[in-house]
Amino acid sequence: MKDRIRSLYMDDTPRGHRFRYVLLAFDIVTVLFVVVTSFFPHTRPVEITDAIFGILILADFVMRFWIEPQKSRFLLRIATWADIIAMLSFLAPIAGEGLGFLRILRTLRLLHTYELLDRLRQDFTFFRRNEDIILACVNIGVFLFVMTGLIYATQEAINPDIRNYADALYFTVTTLTTTGFGDITLNGPGGRLLSVAVMIFGVTLFLRLLQVLFRPTKVRFECETCGLFLHDADAVHCKHCGATVHIRTAGYN
Repeated sequence: MKDRIRSLYMDDTPRGHRFRYVLLAFDIVTVLFVVVTSFFPHTRPVEITDAIFGILILADFVMRFWIEPQKSRFLLRIATWADIIAMLSFLAPIAGEGLGFLRILRTLRLLHTYELLDRLRQDFTFFRRNEDIILACVNIGVFLFVMTGLIYATQEAINPDIRNYADALYFTVTTLTTTGFGDITLNGPGGRLLSVAVMIFGVTLFLRLLQVLFRPTKVRFECETCGLFLHDADAVHCKHCGATVHIRTAGYN
């Protein structure tokens, strides 16, 4: 049994790849659930769905812990603790605890999808050609969800301008893009510190996305001689083997 589970999580097999795609889809659905339920009161059906998500996350966590050869290192990972907090927050309604806002930490689970990069390159031509742009969007997307969740959780009860997830997202995006309309501001020292974090880290990620979109540093073009895949946009010769490369349109293939 242990070998079968390890094969699903780690092996380079069609069954394992399908299983990891299912995990990726589950992560995305979880994030969407967090966002959508912020607009509605937590009724009984929502709490039941919370519990189902929590049980599924718990099952995934137990399986990964079981097959992990270095369990102490596994427990020291940030993503592991994000999953633990997510489990508690999803299961919180059962115990009557007010930990629902911690569900946003489940978005950190998206970082685990980086282990699928090699397979995504093989399976999807679009991903292979636009990997830098997609990864930059993932990075800024994860940051947006985390910061928006923290802002919503800390401001919803004390700030009349933050009434749902959309209000928090609006503030995060306007701050990140340096637009700063000023119609929403965060209250208290904690709110100001969150604003600073959005400005410092968010602007960096946003500028990185703009750089990838409008000024790519590398071009994906495979050298026929040595197979080097990344070249400068104006490259004439391969830096690895010196062979002539014919990259069309000033470096864009």
